[in-house]
Amino acid sequence: MPVNSETLTLLAVGLPTLVAVVTAAALLVRRGRPGSPGGSESSETSEAPTRPESGQGAGAGQQPTAGPGAAGDVTGPVPAERTVDVATPEPDVAVEELSRVVPLDVPAPVQGRMARLRDRLARSGSPLGARLLTVLSRDHLGEDDWDELEETLLLADIGAGPAAELIDALRTQARVHGLSDPAQVRSLLRAQLLALVDPALDRSLATVPTLAEDGTQVPAVVLVVGVNGTGKTTTVGKLARVLVAEGRTVVLGAADTFRAAAADQLQTWGSRVGVPTVRADRDGADPAAVAFDAVRAGTQDGVDVVLVDTAGRLQNKAGLMDELGKITRVLTRQAPLSEVLLVLDATTGQNGLNQARVFGEVAGVTGIVLTKLDGTAKGGIVVAVQRQLGVPVKLVGLGEGPDDLAPFDPEAFVDGLLRE
Repeated sequence: MPVNSETLTLLAVGLPTLVAVVTAAALLVRRGRPGSPGGSESSETSEAPTRPESGQGAGAGQQPTAGPGAAGDVTGPVPAERTVDVATPEPDVAVEELSRVVPLDVPAPVQGRMARLRDRLARSGSPLGARLLTVLSRDHLGEDDWDELEETLLLADIGAGPAAELIDALRTQARVHGLSDPAQVRSLLRAQLLALVDPALDRSLATVPTLAEDGTQVPAVVLVVGVNGTGKTTTVGKLARVLVAEGRTVVLGAADTFRAAAADQLQTWGSRVGVPTVRADRDGADPAAVAFDAVRAGTQDGVDVVLVDTAGRLQNKAGLMDELGKITRVLTRQAPLSEVLLVLDATTGQNGLNQARVFGEVAGVTGIVLTKLDGTAKGGIVVAVQRQLGVPVKLVGLGEGPDDLAPFDPEAFVDGLLRE
């Protein structure tokens, strides 16, 4: 075929373009092959762009995000190490942890707990008994010494009446027998302090279920009251541990529905020893209804004791105190109240006595629980609160541990005050 000038011109223009196209295609093919010299290192190690799931294409107007080596990642095979990661994921550690059975706590035996209080009172730094012995051991006791003794008793929150009684008794003994023998002084002071604490008071807890007229077992119902900050909810949880340690079955009632964390806190205490908690499904629910449901659940399950926690109430808020009276009335429709325990902070002094009086009038308190009694020189609060209410201290808090709650033992308490 004759080649004219127009044909030569077309070949001169089109041939370089064709060569460029073929060369570019070859480079693209080589970059798509893993390990080929033409493929860059970053194209194999960089994160692959997101691929649409099986059966789905990219949406209209959506394009895969392209980065360095994106063409190779889209068209070439997925690197081997990624395939392994997707095919064999790591085991779910959280599922394995949840499948383990968490053992229940075994509460410490109740016997012997007061021995720890004796030790802590002795280490609290100049407790009441040590100060009294220091003054009484002087060679000659003048009026200034007797005034110092009375001041020591008042600072220990023993109250004016009991303090005067103790000073009068010590003066009489000093005139009759003298106070020269240290052992005699200690014995005399022990006897007088023990008389003030009154070991004759019944300090047992009424936690024995009773039988209704139809023969149904009715659990003992223990209502726990007190102001905020005294450790009331914690005391309920610790008391549950005391009862479990004594072989009793327990249900907890979270009737403190105004403090958001109260029900959670109580449920945590109960779960540690296998004790169920009856609680409201929302904050601010009627506390009387929760208390009622707790007693009903305890009756249906045939448990020994129902412990009902209530909201912390200030004694000067009449509305809240009226509500406490409502809880008491509602509970007694199902079962009689076996105990109403008032939780007091041993360090609050005379303010605690004011609380005790008001709660006694509203709720009919039958016993006192003194928290934070360890490590304080204000042991006289035991005497004062018993005189104010005419009810005994039944339980004392010994510390922050879960089993640091013990039945009050008057002799062990006095010995702790006098121990050097």
